[in-house]
Amino acid sequence: MNSAVEAQLAELGIEGYLSQHQYKSLLRFLTCGSVDDGKSTLIGRLLHDSKQIYEDQLAAVHSDSQRVGTTGEKPDLALLVDGLQAEREQGITIDVAYRYFSTQKRKFIIADTPGHEQYTRNMATGASTCDLAVILIDARKGVLDQTRRHSFISSLLGLKHFIVAVNKMDLVDYSQQRYEEIRDEYLTFSENLGKDIDIQMIPISALEGDNVVDLSDKMGWYQGEPLLDLLEKVDIDQGKQQGEFRFPVQYVNRPNLDFRGFAGTIGSGEIRVGDEIKALPSGKTSKVERIVTFDGDLPSAFAGQAVTLTLTDEIDISVVT
Repeated sequence: MNSAVEAQLAELGIEGYLSQHQYKSLLRFLTCGSVDDGKSTLIGRLLHDSKQIYEDQLAAVHSDSQRVGTTGEKPDLALLVDGLQAEREQGITIDVAYRYFSTQKRKFIIADTPGHEQYTRNMATGASTCDLAVILIDARKGVLDQTRRHSFISSLLGLKHFIVAVNKMDLVDYSQQRYEEIRDEYLTFSENLGKDIDIQMIPISALEGDNVVDLSDKMGWYQGEPLLDLLEKVDIDQGKQQGEFRFPVQYVNRPNLDFRGFAGTIGSGEIRVGDEIKALPSGKTSKVERIVTFDGDLPSAFAGQAVTLTLTDEIDISVVT
C-alpha cells in the first residue's frame, strides 16, 4: 500500500476515505511533446513525489532501472509508465498509458502519450478524452516541430488549457535566460492556436523533481507555483455547463427488474437530480431520479462525464449506434 493512502485510511477509515474521494473534481490531462522530452519521467515523478507509488512498484522500478534504466544510478521513474517490452528496450513511449492518482484536492487521470512522429495517431487518441495538455519542451532543444504538432492537435481536439513545461532545466544550469527564450518562442507560436486557450509556462526538471510537486530552490527567479499546484487549481469546469444538455445513450443498463439506467457520456450542458429531460425522437419527457457512477451517486454532472441516468418514468430511449 502506498503511504498516502495508508495514512488517509488510518485517519478516516474505509467509509470516510471513500466518501472524501467521491466528490472530488476529476481532471483528465495528457503529457505530450517531442520524443525524449521527459513525458514518462514527469509522470513517474508526480506519482513518486506525491506518494502515490506502492512499495512493491518502487522496488520493481529500482530493480528494472539496473537492467534497462536510462538515468544512471538513479531510479528510472519513466519505467512506472512505460510498461511494454518494446518501450523499455527502446526507451520511448509507443502506446498511450493511463495512470490514476489522487491528492487531497483533486482526482487525476493521466494519459502518457508518445512523442515519436510515427505514433502521432496514438497521441491524438490520448488527447481526445482530456481536459488539459501538459506540453513538455527539452530546455536544450527548444520548440520543435513535434511540439508545434502536438499543440495544434490538442487545440483542434478542443482542449482549452495548456501547461507548457520547459523540462531538463538541470541540463542548462537552471538558466533563466534559456527558459525565457523558449517561453517567448512558444508564446509567439501559440498565437496561431486561437485566443481562447489558457497557457501557463513553468520551468521544471522531472529527473530531479524541481518545480514538479514542490518549488525548487535552484530557480529562485521563478515566481509561480509548482506543477502539481497548477493542476490542482486549474478551472476546467468553466464553460462546460454552457449549452443545452445533450446525452447520447450508449447502453441501457438493466441488471435486474428493479433497475433501469441509461449509460453514456454527457455531450454538452449540465444535469442535476430532479431536472426534466426530453427523449428524442419520441419527444417524451421525464425527470432525472439518480445520477449513478462507479464511485457512487452524484447530485449533478456535466459535459465529458460518463454516467448512468435513471428516470422517474418508464420511457423508451434508443441507443445511439
